[in-house]
Amino acid sequence: MATSAGVTPGSTLGKDRTDEDRVARFLERVIVDAGAAVAGLCTSLGDRLGLYTAMAGAGPLTSAQLATRTGLVERYVREWLAAQVAGEYVTYAPGTDTYELPDEHATVLADPESPHYAAGFFTTLQAVYATEDTLMDAFRTGEGVGWEEHGPALFAGTAKFFRPGYAAALVPEWLAALDGVVEKLERGARVADVGCGYGYSTMLMAQAFPASRFHGFDFHRPSIRAARDIVAERGLADRVRFDVATAQDFPGRNFDLITFFDCLHDTGDPGRALRRAEQALADDGVCMIVEPNGSADVQENVSPVGRALTGASVAVCLPSALAQHGPQALGNHAGEAALRTIAADAGLRRWRLAAESPVNRVYAVGR
Repeated sequence: MATSAGVTPGSTLGKDRTDEDRVARFLERVIVDAGAAVAGLCTSLGDRLGLYTAMAGAGPLTSAQLATRTGLVERYVREWLAAQVAGEYVTYAPGTDTYELPDEHATVLADPESPHYAAGFFTTLQAVYATEDTLMDAFRTGEGVGWEEHGPALFAGTAKFFRPGYAAALVPEWLAALDGVVEKLERGARVADVGCGYGYSTMLMAQAFPASRFHGFDFHRPSIRAARDIVAERGLADRVRFDVATAQDFPGRNFDLITFFDCLHDTGDPGRALRRAEQALADDGVCMIVEPNGSADVQENVSPVGRALTGASVAVCLPSALAQHGPQALGNHAGEAALRTIAADAGLRRWRLAAESPVNRVYAVGR
């Protein structure tokens, strides 16, 4: 006896068809991801070789014209352009055999001053992929992979990626959301920027508030060297200094503001880091903790941003924390509740979500 659908009761044919459809859809998703992974290399090449910059605002260009503008070999440039067209980063006009980078795309790929600039993320890929074998060993042993074990592209790419977002939001939105902090900074305050990396966050604050004094700390010596070079180039050495120190032992007291920009979760002992911050705060001082906007509920991270964050946590954040052999390795999506508990245990019991973006959550924390 057949059903109206033509399937005999008890047959697995309908189920098999459904499963095959699911397999086909998922295979398509994986192929899309594989294409994106390879395209990431092409995006990094375009950024590092100045191809996007050369195309920005230039209108339609032939591959030969772009090769001349960049001093590169035309055959490679033509192949790169074909990949860019396939990914819809660049448009192509067959009648004139020309390629064009739309202005909206140039904002994201060719303008480091734009708050939408995202090319820095792709710089980190060469360092992340290079540690795959080391990560495989870490998965088997439980050991960490220290920040310093990655190649320099990770440090430069991380600074390059975060800088536009900080430039757009740090002063007008994040600091403005902290009660009374802007007024203190305008009058003259003492600020510690913990885990400062290349120091762009520190210098953005220093440029906006010349009456205040800023001290950046990071345990990674090459990043501190880079920060010192950049601050000298920008003429801010009169109000900014950088020193090597961990989040748990940075020197100084009576800071009006202590900041942690996307770094607290990378420490092996975030509790001790916040205890040190509590000791170093002035009586009415405040901590600003900026963390990735990820959730402890893995289902809430099902989004492009969540996927990027959790993937970065597997490759960089969690291994870096484990390498420090502390009591906690949070990963970058531990969630607000876990962070708030750690802060309270450290004596920082005033906690408020001050600002939020698709990428970051900003907490105002104090005694």
